[in-house]
Amino acid sequence: MPVEQHEDPFEDRLGDALRQAGGTFEADRVALVAGGEVRGRKFLRRRRAVVAGGVAGVALVGVGGTLLVPWDGGGGASVAADPTPAPSVSASASAAPAEPISGNQLLRTLKGLLPDGKVSGEEALGTGSEHNPYARLVYDDGEGGGAVSVGLGRVEPGSDTARELITCPDERLVPHDSCSTTRLPDGSMLQLFQGYEYPDRRVDTKRWLADLVTPEGHHITVTEWNAEAEKDSPITRPEPPLSPDELRGIVTDAAWRTAADALPNPSDTGSEAPPAADGTRVGETLARLMPRGLEVVADGGQASEYAYVVVDDGKGETLVQVNVQPDIISSDPMLDTSRQLFGSGAEVLPDGTKLTTQQGPGDDKATGLIMWTVDTMRTDGLRVVVSAFNSGSQVTAPTRDTPALTLAQLRDIALSEEWEQLR
Repeated sequence: MPVEQHEDPFEDRLGDALRQAGGTFEADRVALVAGGEVRGRKFLRRRRAVVAGGVAGVALVGVGGTLLVPWDGGGGASVAADPTPAPSVSASASAAPAEPISGNQLLRTLKGLLPDGKVSGEEALGTGSEHNPYARLVYDDGEGGGAVSVGLGRVEPGSDTARELITCPDERLVPHDSCSTTRLPDGSMLQLFQGYEYPDRRVDTKRWLADLVTPEGHHITVTEWNAEAEKDSPITRPEPPLSPDELRGIVTDAAWRTAADALPNPSDTGSEAPPAADGTRVGETLARLMPRGLEVVADGGQASEYAYVVVDDGKGETLVQVNVQPDIISSDPMLDTSRQLFGSGAEVLPDGTKLTTQQGPGDDKATGLIMWTVDTMRTDGLRVVVSAFNSGSQVTAPTRDTPALTLAQLRDIALSEEWEQLR
């Protein structure tokens, strides 16, 4: 996330589709959390080193727990000129996966890297599982216990996913206190993030993390909280127990790279996503399609598929966001996402495009938020989802009673032929 999303139409329907396609599949909650944090919103992150929190099939800000997004970061972000780890040819990048590492081994490694203190609540999943490996425990340095987790994954070096993982989030979408991204001497990219479990801070649970992506495609995330669980647990201390320097020391330890070598390489498995709609062009198209009388006062997005604008008609700001996802229809009837996502109640236009609308609560990040959504899918698999809020952000209080755009205007935007040019 990840950040929780209340009654999100895309996440709910896509999640239902995946559950039906996968039978009784249940995502491991701890693994999802360990897999990442702040990247903003993709419900189904294409790489699923988690989904973040999350979110890859379709992107939606603030949905993913691991929020995974390449927005230019506010909050004092210091981002390297080129945040992409330089690809390199190495044994770990090209050789067959190493022998599996057990969950107990991952726990021993984590405990050995922690400062002196007490540990409890140990959980882990090794690299031999079909789910992403992680190690989690509660660490107490004498000042109160805090949950600490490590998640491991692999990404294609130089890919959009690799860039997204280590780029600081847009503070308008993911409020935080600090975020910085730096290149290490070995070419790895390190992000240090200090933020919150709940964007509206209705509970002051802090979430700090270190994300590392190496030139060989290892992805390691260390996350900590100032409570003994990421959600629904009393705050035990003012800040998480490990300092940013200590997080850096843990996430960069060579033992995690050795463990990640036991995971399949995306380039060998074909798990890396195919080319997606360019995020810059998505944002330019969205801005161009805004109705007359609306002034664009802010904009942003990510490397692919997702963009937003904030518009003002003189009566208050409205966040308008779009997800453009080409060709998501599967040739396998059991994975017919069109049928699963839209069901029998969808409107079918003369050209075969399926369309649904929803008007209701935005989510639980701020009281009174309203979200209006138009979700469309062409017959060739192009999915365009447009949403508008009665606020200039998904995580702040309403600035108006209803969004500045009508449902009819959102419909016109979603059905525009201009999205066809982004394939």
